[in-house]
Amino acid sequence: MRTAIRFLRKGQTVELDSFEPATTLLDYLRLSERSTGTKEGCCEGDCGACTIALGRLRDGQLVYEPVNSCILMLGQIDGCELVTVEDLDGPDGLHPVQQALVDSHGSQCGFCTPGFVMNLFTLYHAKKSDLTRQDVNAWIAGNLCRCTGYRPIVDAALDACCNGLNDAFADRASETGSKLATLQDVQDVHVGDDERFFFAPSSFQRLLEIYGEHPDATLVSGSTDVGLWVTKHLRDLPKVIYLGRVNGLSTCYEDEQGVRLGAGAPYAVARKFLKTIDPDLDVVVSRIGSKQVRASGTVGGNIANGSPIGDMPPMLIALGAEIELQSNRGRRTLPLESFFIDYGKQDIAANEVLTSISVPRLCKNEQFRAYKITKRFDQDISAVMAAFCLVVKDGVVERARMAFGGVASIPKRATGAETALVGALLKDPASWLDALSAIESDFVPLTDMRASSTYRCDIVRGLLEKALLEISAASSQETRVHGQRELVEERARVN
Repeated sequence: MRTAIRFLRKGQTVELDSFEPATTLLDYLRLSERSTGTKEGCCEGDCGACTIALGRLRDGQLVYEPVNSCILMLGQIDGCELVTVEDLDGPDGLHPVQQALVDSHGSQCGFCTPGFVMNLFTLYHAKKSDLTRQDVNAWIAGNLCRCTGYRPIVDAALDACCNGLNDAFADRASETGSKLATLQDVQDVHVGDDERFFFAPSSFQRLLEIYGEHPDATLVSGSTDVGLWVTKHLRDLPKVIYLGRVNGLSTCYEDEQGVRLGAGAPYAVARKFLKTIDPDLDVVVSRIGSKQVRASGTVGGNIANGSPIGDMPPMLIALGAEIELQSNRGRRTLPLESFFIDYGKQDIAANEVLTSISVPRLCKNEQFRAYKITKRFDQDISAVMAAFCLVVKDGVVERARMAFGGVASIPKRATGAETALVGALLKDPASWLDALSAIESDFVPLTDMRASSTYRCDIVRGLLEKALLEISAASSQETRVHGQRELVEERARVN
């Protein structure tokens, strides 16, 4: 067992053996290192002012990913290279990204600029030679410019990130990769004592043992939710068990039956597996949080926190996904829809851990559609999340599964509409009316700051009709704001 976390900083290995369990990376940088170039903005992972880059080995390759340091716990950077805005300039002057921002007048008040610099640094190292403005806009969707200076920032990205790598980080990439490899081990990490600790087990058996000994501990995966408990709710988390080092918990694979996602897999990894099921999964995942959030946040965390507005559960429920739970008493599987019991209550026993999610592939006659309704297109919480999976044969609906999030106290199926839709003809909208009426009785939608009950009721009905219009071969109607033709082509390729 190690009693310190280890990470690379400016080419040197740093070891920390004393810190509060829930210390955020931002607080460490600003208060301990006094590296104040990284700014504190929203403290909830929305504005991107706190963005830093983490160098990680992914499939043996060095990859730089942007993360929100305001909600990432310090212990989570064990085994990574930590890069902040102070590290970019060298003896030859500014980093290419920084110089491009200067040349394009991409900084106004300057508060957001370090976050933009670091996110564009990761884009620079993504080695994308055919960048478009749309690509850059998607990459920086998690960085807010309060002075609305996006055009020159995008100009800078297009100028700096399309001409190959020419910085010190690329020059020493092989050396950095070797150093990171030496930091990877199979030891547990325990910083603190029995009363206050940050514990990162390396095996699942050790996770079960320590969780059994400390059932009051907080499990942390990506920290995109738990981080807000610290920064917004001001909770004291004396015992933190971090899941990111558990061997196998982040493993994903696919086969003819479907995909299996390790519960600890971040969206950035899981996304490429999910898109093989249907392109709508990829579209929705691209709108979950931001680049920074998807680099840290996990599919398993989105499920385990039991939020009624989580984006993944409705899609996975509609697809008939199953989850695996494990404790020191054994393991069990159950349909995902059975996991959610009531608001804040899930079917998970004491010391039980969500380990994986199994998502079946669509059969020959199955059609899937998913829609996320928000006030903003990017980086917003769903007012309604809807997913539909229909079995259609000879133009007749033989079976239907529909699931919604943000409507009730838990992600929930519209069972009345599912039954009413069986036998409907896709080419005959009149035959859809029973289902469209029934779906209004399946829910008593809630009212909150995102939407009223009346609005949600109208949207639920409208999205069912939208799905039927899209699936119907008779419909040539454009129903998507972005990229419907591309989706049709991608769906044909996948299926």
